[in-house]
Amino acid sequence: MIVWINGAFGAGKTTTARELIDLIPNSTLFDPELIGAGLTQLLPAKRLAEVGDFQDLPIWRRLVVDTAAAMLAELGGVLVVPMTLLRQDYRDEIFGGLASRRIAVRHVLLAPAETILRERIADREVPPDLPDGEIRVRQWSYDHIEPYHAALAGWLTADAHPVDTSALTPYEAAVRIAGAVSSGTVPVCDIVQTPEPTSETVAAGVLLFDEQDRVLLVDPTYKAGWEFPGGVVESGEAPARAGIREVAEETGIQLADVPSLLVVDWEPPVPPAYGGLRLLYDGGRLDSDEARRMLLPGPELRAWRFVTEEEAAGLLPPVRYERLRWALRARERGAALYLEAGVPKG
Repeated sequence: MIVWINGAFGAGKTTTARELIDLIPNSTLFDPELIGAGLTQLLPAKRLAEVGDFQDLPIWRRLVVDTAAAMLAELGGVLVVPMTLLRQDYRDEIFGGLASRRIAVRHVLLAPAETILRERIADREVPPDLPDGEIRVRQWSYDHIEPYHAALAGWLTADAHPVDTSALTPYEAAVRIAGAVSSGTVPVCDIVQTPEPTSETVAAGVLLFDEQDRVLLVDPTYKAGWEFPGGVVESGEAPARAGIREVAEETGIQLADVPSLLVVDWEPPVPPAYGGLRLLYDGGRLDSDEARRMLLPGPELRAWRFVTEEEAAGLLPPVRYERLRWALRARERGAALYLEAGVPKG
């Protein structure tokens, strides 16, 4: 299990985490800041200059998941992770990766009043040997108060268990968190557990259209980016039937007919992903009544929307958008296409 301690920069996450490991039996502190610090030594300066925060590096997010899983495999017990996460897509990617490894996450938010938070930032120690320490430590924290409030007003309050630490010492906050975790007051994050593949996979997606011929996209909770309804084909399952099953599970829509094939796309392996075949089917047009009855059962999906091809370009990852683009061309022509990495062949 992981106890993830979130909060604004300067909220006291690390000091609280150090107190907490003395209160939760068989627990270990894992600070992802160390991974960020290591990457500053490992990655070329040019790459580091492309991002404003090491959290924006996909390798950092991947290493957080891999390191946490390796530490739990080595030590067992509980990891206490003090780390600010203000972007929901990064939360999805990290917590979804942990869920795929069957690692439960209990998400706690340290939430002092803003006046208290600003006082604590002002009192933070700046290492005397740190170049531009005042800017890099205190100003960084001040600059992130507004993004913290934006996350608090959106997804963060609903996702994490808040602990008002305005009048609490780090030890008192740790006592409160330990009690809430042991009593179950802090629930395990409600996120789908999709096992990570260990070899190439076949996945089937289904394109559904509204009366204006816009295509349906869904927003999974367990990974970053929008997607088509669909998923991995199970052993012994026909791909089209897998698409029908996934549509029913994700949206509540029962397709009466087997959808027609639009695209077969071979996705090359790009470590750590294994790649495989990606199939897109035409699930047909939904009338307005069917669209209104759309469901998002369980924790797997957060939202859905019908979008134009142009709007999809801003939501889908590039390779997924190319797959959609050629699927729409195949639908217009009435003939399926074979792609490799999103590029038509033959």
